[in-house]
Formats: sequence, structure tokens, C-alpha cells
Amino acid sequence: MAWFYLFLASFGEIFGMMTINLYLRDKKWWRLIPVVLTFGFGFLFLSLAMRDLPMGTAYAIWTGFGAAGAVLIGILFFHEPAGWKRLLFIALIIAGAAGLKLFG
Repeated sequence: MAWFYLFLASFGEIFGMMTINLYLRDKKWWRLIPVVLTFGFGFLFLSLAMRDLPMGTAYAIWTGFGAAGAVLIGILFFHEPAGWKRLLFIALIIAGAAGLKLFG
């Protein structure tokens, strides 16, 4: 169950970054509510995952998937560049997270 919680926590990180970007584009106070909710969701599920997973593994995977997901959201929805080098390093982040699960 801890890995599922960590997967959910990563979505909190990904969508938290997306809501920050939306807030920065239109700085209305009510746009901060989704920022707090999405990051709160992420932290809640990260804390649940850390009950059974080592802190270093949980944090590395959470930040890795969060970073990779945020880059992909940026590419898909915010028209950020998607060069092959950028995608290669995203794949390496994901491979590193998978390695932590397999061998950690």
C-alpha cells in the first residue's frame, strides 16, 4: 500500500506545480487555494507512504516523479520545449526511481 500512497503523493507534487504556474499567470488570491490543496494532498500521502518506506527512498521517488511529471505537464499544457535531451533526462529520473523500488 505504501507504494500506492507514494504514487498518489507524486500526483500532489505534479498538480501542485501546475497550480503554482496557473497562479503565476493570473495572480488572484483564490488561485492559491488549489496550490494549498494539491500540495497538502501530496504531503498527506507522502507521510502515509513513509510509514513503511525509508525516508530517503520515499523522498527521492516523490521528488523524481514530481519533477518528471511537472516537466511533462509543462510540455503538454504550457508549450514548454521538448527536446530529445530533456526527454532523455526525464527517462533517467524515472529509471532511477524504478531502480530504487527494485533494489532499495
